[in-house]
Amino acid sequence: MNSPSSPSIYAQRRARLAAQLGAGGIAIIPTAPEYPRNRDTDFLYRHDSYFYYLTGFTEAGACLVLTAEGHSTLFCRPKDLEREIWDGYRLGPEAAPAALAMDAAFSSAVLDAQLPRLLENRQSVWYPHATHNGLAARVEGWLNAVRARVRYGAQCPAVQQDLCGPLDEMRLIKDAYEQDTMRRASDISARAHIRAMQRSARMLRAGEDVREYHLDAELLYAFREGGSQYPAYGSIVAAGANACVLHYRADAAPVRDGELVLIDAGCELDGYASDITRTFPANGRFTGPQRALYDLVLASQVAAVDATRAGARFNDPHDATVAVLAQGMLDLGLLDGNKVGTAQDVIDKRAYFPFYMHRTSHWLGMDVHDCGSYVEPGEADKVTERKDPLSGETLLNRPSRVLQPGMVLTIEPGIYVRAGEGVPEQFHGIGIRIEDDAIVTATGCELITRGVPVDADEIEALMRA
Repeated sequence: MNSPSSPSIYAQRRARLAAQLGAGGIAIIPTAPEYPRNRDTDFLYRHDSYFYYLTGFTEAGACLVLTAEGHSTLFCRPKDLEREIWDGYRLGPEAAPAALAMDAAFSSAVLDAQLPRLLENRQSVWYPHATHNGLAARVEGWLNAVRARVRYGAQCPAVQQDLCGPLDEMRLIKDAYEQDTMRRASDISARAHIRAMQRSARMLRAGEDVREYHLDAELLYAFREGGSQYPAYGSIVAAGANACVLHYRADAAPVRDGELVLIDAGCELDGYASDITRTFPANGRFTGPQRALYDLVLASQVAAVDATRAGARFNDPHDATVAVLAQGMLDLGLLDGNKVGTAQDVIDKRAYFPFYMHRTSHWLGMDVHDCGSYVEPGEADKVTERKDPLSGETLLNRPSRVLQPGMVLTIEPGIYVRAGEGVPEQFHGIGIRIEDDAIVTATGCELITRGVPVDADEIEALMRA
């Protein structure tokens, strides 16, 4: 399957990247390999994000070569009618230039023979470092072939550069097409969450045995029904105390009446991820302790959303979240003020950490944890030191990224209460996370995942339907 968008989008991206390669630069961007799942089948194939960003091409076995002058060459699998009977249609190098707005295309079978010729007399070679096993060795092999011709006047690139740097910066700001695709992915994922919520309550009302995999099945059905290609990541469907395991995977645990269910799941649509977490009562009705913790997490998310806007720092939503959670943990008795002090003391000592141990946000895009520096590029040399109050380790701080319109990040505060000494029993085994996807705007942010509600009353009303 190829991208549904116009080839001109990818041609424009290639032109932007080419302009950053410097005089005599050349870039090599392979796609992802196929991986065997067992003796006779491969894992479901998924392209490399960098490659797809520049080509819109989803077939395996391909590689893009781009020069600073803007000339693009694609190496792809040749047409093979016998293999196409088994594995499906191949575009082939003959059709690729017109279909993908490339200047030239060759069979991937001649990649090793052609690359030394393309590298010859170039000043620098760029490729994504530490993302493809064996790529650096292959590049060295191609360069050695060029070095073997220096007695005949050939020049070998003297510089090797990491292509992730410029590509990460490009991908960090989503264009209108990318934003629209992510909105559509979010809509599909929101409908999936609603299906799972409603099935949980419906089965429990009917007295049926509900398992985590029942709710996972609703997610998968809704993803495909909505037109997405696959889940963006392994769905987390965690019933009861399983929600206190951050990366728990949907399994066979029972979904019990009176407990909460945490679902962290999102689909991938046309190469772009969505990422939603909702926590809801399995039977559709929050208990008092559940509601108290839920409302606290939601209040912290509201504060984080308010802090998300162009000109703010990436860390600002997290700091806003922690401020609300710290005070709330004291108010609810999760933390003893006589032992930990004020809310500011809780923040300074990181006393909240046993109940909230992850960050509030990450970049989102083609990858669920998308590429892009979290440090403001022009301020990377402004280093300060601080001592972690929990580990005693000396950490280096740099100013976090300044948010710009078009950046997309998650906002996902949580509370996870494991049974322990001094922890109020009514909260034991409760894990809550609320996660939405936000597009940064000039005046705030657009939450693109609110097709599924977050307000506790609205969740209960939805589950009664």
